[in-house]
Amino acid sequence: MRKTLVALTALMAASAAVPVAAQVPNDDDTLALAALLDNNSFDRAQLMIANQIQFWQPVFDTLLVQEPDGTVAPNLATEYMYNDSNDILTLTLREGVTFTDGAPLDADAVKANLEYLREGSGQNSFMARPISEIEVLSPTELRLHLNEPDPSLLQNLSSVAGAVASPATLGTEGASVNPVGSGPYIYDPDASVGGRQYVYARNPDYWNPDAFPFERVTITPINDLVARLNALKSGQVDAGLGEAGTVADAQANNLDTHTNPVNWMGLTIADRGGKIVPALADVRVRQAINMAFDSAAILQYFQLGYGSLTNQIFPDTAQSYREELNGRYSYDPEGARALLAEAGFPDGFSVTMPALASMANINPVIEQQLAEIGVAVQWASIAPNMTIPDLRSGRYAIFILPFGYQGDWAEMNKFARPDSPWNPVGYEDTELLRLVDKVQYAAVDDQPAIYQEINTYLVENAWFAPWYRPDNIYHTNSSVDVQPQSGNVVPFLRNYARQQ
Repeated sequence: MRKTLVALTALMAASAAVPVAAQVPNDDDTLALAALLDNNSFDRAQLMIANQIQFWQPVFDTLLVQEPDGTVAPNLATEYMYNDSNDILTLTLREGVTFTDGAPLDADAVKANLEYLREGSGQNSFMARPISEIEVLSPTELRLHLNEPDPSLLQNLSSVAGAVASPATLGTEGASVNPVGSGPYIYDPDASVGGRQYVYARNPDYWNPDAFPFERVTITPINDLVARLNALKSGQVDAGLGEAGTVADAQANNLDTHTNPVNWMGLTIADRGGKIVPALADVRVRQAINMAFDSAAILQYFQLGYGSLTNQIFPDTAQSYREELNGRYSYDPEGARALLAEAGFPDGFSVTMPALASMANINPVIEQQLAEIGVAVQWASIAPNMTIPDLRSGRYAIFILPFGYQGDWAEMNKFARPDSPWNPVGYEDTELLRLVDKVQYAAVDDQPAIYQEINTYLVENAWFAPWYRPDNIYHTNSSVDVQPQSGNVVPFLRNYARQQ
């Protein structure tokens, strides 16, 4: 009742609090979420992760699930097993599950979903592309034959690759706005207004209702940070993203703050072969750049201390993570200058870096701290709508861009190979490629040790100059509790619970 009264009061002031008024008010039976971004599409091939994963998770259940710590567990697939060469995955499906249109969730339905995703143009279609053949053994058993081992497949089957929509909706015109799945909730198109609020009612036939304690879920896109915080304080929504600067205000208004270090902040030293800036071919120069930055001061200034210092790009939940690597480089301008002199650059050198609009406040810090060790930065302007294409163009030896973590193998595909999307200069490191091939074909139990070997190699050879992992800030009110999701900016739907 308390929650209902607060929400009704909030609705009276909604026009002042948020630019997007709720269609369905918040009450004691509702989990009301604020979203940073609007939904892109409910079409099975177009599903997204990160901020937009919450829109489809109520409707589409997944073959596997990720626990909050990132470990993978059974779900619609109750058993899963690789063959000895890790190129065939056998899945056993849960019996008796149906879509909300009455169709059975069986091996044929899963096959249709995976093939539709694989052939689609969506951003995450790559998750199904390693699958060369899908063999249906029975209504509850199927085999996924792979072109080559894919160490990220299990994780992908807990995300977009594993989402299962009713086969009758695949490729239909209405599927992008009216999804049909077997998940814990049913999308309510009559109560929803695209771009303003998305409403989901409990699926009475869901096989695991105890995992989802709310009768209704609403998601309201609120892009503006101040408006989102006002909606939280007023009770219009129960949970939503904040920033380091909102913590004090949120806590003063009895909101809970949850932290989750999703991204890493620092420099990517892309020109490791010295193609653009010859000095960068020397590992001592790249190590000196790591020693140039007062990461602790930068974290305090820009994040109010909310985050953790690091010298590696992998979070502490990753198989690749090694705690001892975080002490590899410390702030030491004098030592950095000595390394540059040892490498043959006593007078330093110059580098042209892209001036990203989103990093305008931090660019002067980069310029000042690199200047202290003799590296002169010249800035090249980039149009905001061309940021990613320009960074991937291969024109820049060093750049700053926050990066997330999508899993150990996904990170290998992201930057390790000459044709990887975030190896823009196309640098080829034969030793790294040897380790990447080794981990791809290794037994699952042997992979963590090899991933840690790769991580050590990247840190010692200074492929990057990480400063810290900023805490992702997420606020909830007193009626809702939540566990942050490792590797994702917002929690997964199954992570929410009623506050005890």
